[in-house]
Amino acid sequence: MSDLQNRDRQMEQERVRLIVKEIVKKVNKLEQNAGRVVSDVLELRKTFWQDVTVNVDDPDDMTETAASIKQQAELLSERERTHRQMNKELKTLERLKFSPYFGRIDFLENGEKSADQVYLGIASFMDEADENFLIYDWRAPISSLYYDFPPGPARYKTLDGMIEGEMKLKRQFLIRSSEIKGMFDTGVTIGDEMLQEVLGSNASTQMKSIVATIQREQNQIIRNERSKLLIVQGVAGSGKTSAALQRVAYLLYRYRDTLKSENIMLFSPNPLFNSYVATVLPELGEENMQQATYMEYITQRLGNEFHVEDAFTQMEYLLTKKEDQTYAVRVNGVRFKASLEFKKMIDQYAKRLSNAGVIFIDLTFRGEVLISKETIHDYFYSLEESNSIPNRIQLVKEWLLRELKRRVKKERSKSWVEEEVQFLEKEEYLEVFKKMQEKNRFTENTFDDFAQEQKLLAEMVVKEKFKPLFAKVKRLKFIDMLGIYLQFFKENEKKQLRLQDNWEQICIQTVKKLNKMEIYYEDATPFVYLQDLISGRKSNTSIRQIFIDEAQDYTPFQFTFIQRLFPYSKMTLLGDFNQAIFSGATGAETVLTDLEIKGEDVESFVLTKTYRSTKEIVEFTSALIEGGEKIEPFNRPGRKPTVTKVEPIMVNSFVLAKIKEFQEDGHRTIAVICRTVEESKFAYDALKNEIRLHLIEKGTISYEKGILVIPSYLSKGIEFDAVILYDSSQYKNESERKLFYTVCTRAMHELHMVATNGISPLMANVSKEYYGIKAVKINS
Repeated sequence: MSDLQNRDRQMEQERVRLIVKEIVKKVNKLEQNAGRVVSDVLELRKTFWQDVTVNVDDPDDMTETAASIKQQAELLSERERTHRQMNKELKTLERLKFSPYFGRIDFLENGEKSADQVYLGIASFMDEADENFLIYDWRAPISSLYYDFPPGPARYKTLDGMIEGEMKLKRQFLIRSSEIKGMFDTGVTIGDEMLQEVLGSNASTQMKSIVATIQREQNQIIRNERSKLLIVQGVAGSGKTSAALQRVAYLLYRYRDTLKSENIMLFSPNPLFNSYVATVLPELGEENMQQATYMEYITQRLGNEFHVEDAFTQMEYLLTKKEDQTYAVRVNGVRFKASLEFKKMIDQYAKRLSNAGVIFIDLTFRGEVLISKETIHDYFYSLEESNSIPNRIQLVKEWLLRELKRRVKKERSKSWVEEEVQFLEKEEYLEVFKKMQEKNRFTENTFDDFAQEQKLLAEMVVKEKFKPLFAKVKRLKFIDMLGIYLQFFKENEKKQLRLQDNWEQICIQTVKKLNKMEIYYEDATPFVYLQDLISGRKSNTSIRQIFIDEAQDYTPFQFTFIQRLFPYSKMTLLGDFNQAIFSGATGAETVLTDLEIKGEDVESFVLTKTYRSTKEIVEFTSALIEGGEKIEPFNRPGRKPTVTKVEPIMVNSFVLAKIKEFQEDGHRTIAVICRTVEESKFAYDALKNEIRLHLIEKGTISYEKGILVIPSYLSKGIEFDAVILYDSSQYKNESERKLFYTVCTRAMHELHMVATNGISPLMANVSKEYYGIKAVKINS
């Protein structure tokens, strides 16, 4: 290191110390203030009712009392809000104290005499007088210079327009515990030294938030504000999800006055993924957004009347079922029900229902039909046909509620009511009595004689018994949705569909499943969509930004349905067509099949550079797929992937030895990836007494470091230091190529494939220079 570099480093280290000193001063001041606010909150809670004037003698006094309570509650709420904000700020300052910033740019704006020194960190920090920025938030407009330009002419966009000038210096830091561990000047992209340091480290238990290493193309995605629909097609390990979460943080910063975390929804691939990404936004000083899997959303809409298959059970079927005629029909059904052609059929069916075909359910009470389905049907179709189906359903609901109120009155004189009244428990009687007093505003004549008392008690008993019926009508449960969906297949069964083979068998198979109150995963979205066309569904206006991760696993039908649910939301789709494991197994279209989605508000990005895996792993995995030559590995060297041929009886002992070897090499997250759930359970049971490990299942919600045994399709979106494929020989069919590629790309540093029945046929066209082969034989 030259004298100049030494002096620069010493100067920068001195600045770090000064900044940390300022941060500590701010922390101390905040902690003192926070302590006072906590005292205020505790005191307000303790004396809340002492400080409220309570008087209910007359209306004016009651108004004064309400105002007094409101004023005290608002004061308490404001103090609690201040305390939460202080806590949030303290957490951010603690992170800044550990690593104040990661970058510096010297920018000379056109027309200015001297360059501004801009230091970038995860949050802004100002001097004691709140006049000058000592650290700029990485999301600030000026910070985009760091990601987008090399030293030389540069510009950045502000609300007032474009600012142009010259970048004199671009410097990167690795600061840990307030000490500079690395410092180097760099060019257009984030320097290899920084990436080597960050990417070469072990996988943490959660996804890392690495704002210091955002690349130019990722920065364009993060800061995109124009597009209503943003599509990011990125190869495995290209930083799609990381960019998406940093995009959320950017949007929350950019629109902080109008956009909150509760206005953002992430559709994630499985519950485990939610845990995996849970720390990213808090690390960036933001609250987590709403997260749900698409399946959770659909299941909640279907209620608990049906057993609904999920995507993972569907995948298990496709991986384990014998490929016979039944299997072929199911696969064709999955493929067709994913399409917009099938959606068009549902739309046409809904139009026909306007004239005939809506099926209703009897409203029964005490085993007798109160209002028959035929009566409801006749009333529905007596309404003006120009009214939409949902509007007519609302009119039917209002009519039924009026009818039920009429029936309540008639029912009061029935003998069963008198019996119910006589056998009321003392507590129930007193409760009814109290309700009657409240209802009649404590008048003296409430219970002036026995007859009046009996009448009021009867009314209460009947109303209580009718409650479930009223609730059923309000929830529109008088519509026979199952019957209507079944009718669609029965009506269309004999049709010859130009676009679909086996249509008649698909209809028969679907009807058989529905008759058992079970719904295939591929039927869940069409079912809910048809339900919305009939009953009407208010769109969600509170969600303003939707993020869909692993978008390649969403069908065109599902995506159109989501757009309908959130019509006012901007959307960001992130995916990799090469990891479309569900459509890979069935040949179904996905929302990413055709990236040329047209429209002025649609923008697409393609990320071809991968940062997750070593160069050797990327070279191997790229050779597995068509177009893999376009994938650019980051130049981080490592060992070649290996295949070891092992006798079936030796697999578990070999896997155990391999795990221990990886642990000795310092790898913290090791995944034993199995093809199916059954294989995962078998491997877990065989290994659990020998070594500490976790079995990951479709309902697993927390991601932990260590050794994981996980089914292939649940490993998507997650990375591990080392991956062991439990039996790579089982990936035989061309339909599983994308699944095989996906599991291999989970590895950061080491990929090892066990083979009990020869090398997978899917590796036939992979050059042997990209992997090593060994064989382990049983000692005789």
